[in-house]
Amino acid sequence: MRAPKVLVLTGDGINCDRDTARAFALAGAEPVIVHINDLLADRASVHKYEAIAFPGGFSFGDDLGSGQVLALKVALVLGEELNVFVGAKKPVIGICNGFQALTKLGLLPEPFGVRTMALARNSHGNFLDRWVGLEVEKNTVCIWTRNLETTFPLPIRHGEGRVVFTRGEEENIHRQLAQKGQIALRYQEDINGSYGRIAGVCDPTGLVFGLMPHPEAAISLLQHPLSSRLADREAPGPGLKFFQNCLNYLREK
Repeated sequence: MRAPKVLVLTGDGINCDRDTARAFALAGAEPVIVHINDLLADRASVHKYEAIAFPGGFSFGDDLGSGQVLALKVALVLGEELNVFVGAKKPVIGICNGFQALTKLGLLPEPFGVRTMALARNSHGNFLDRWVGLEVEKNTVCIWTRNLETTFPLPIRHGEGRVVFTRGEEENIHRQLAQKGQIALRYQEDINGSYGRIAGVCDPTGLVFGLMPHPEAAISLLQHPLSSRLADREAPGPGLKFFQNCLNYLREK
């Protein structure tokens, strides 16, 4: 069976592209790392791929805000192609800085709808770099989180990861997203002031997914700081399942 081709975006300041590509490769995909400038120069080439990943990092130095310049470049040049890509029911994932870009692109929580969500600075004002406990929302429609353990750890590293909603409409928006199964992941404890402890959100189809934690940095148990270097040598980490879920969806499709 042919391995599905996955576009892994790279560019100035994106530093998790190789880790993300490796995670997809281990899951059974054929990842291709493509520089943002090459993609914008050949917009139609996006349709050669069956999924897109916006990796973590500090795209364009986070000038104007985390993910803002990347989102502007993509929206102005690739907006129509991306609309077609999403409309074709192809998976898209944004991790950390990629989540910030997807939100500013208007792909989350409702593709190309009115923006109701943003990612703001952590409530305590500090950059976070540690492992955290996560829990999967029971009724989520997210295809990326299918059959994950109820709770599991992933690493985070961000300064702007606090989910906020339109002022005055917070609870109403939160309730609607929860009812439609668009809240995919929550932190087990409040780490950054994110509304409802939200760590990951998907669109109504469950195919477009953004999360602040880094699953690509937890594809082996050896990556966990408390792992046994001998007993866990061959054991997959909790992050690998995210990428396997994407591949399972593409094969079913």
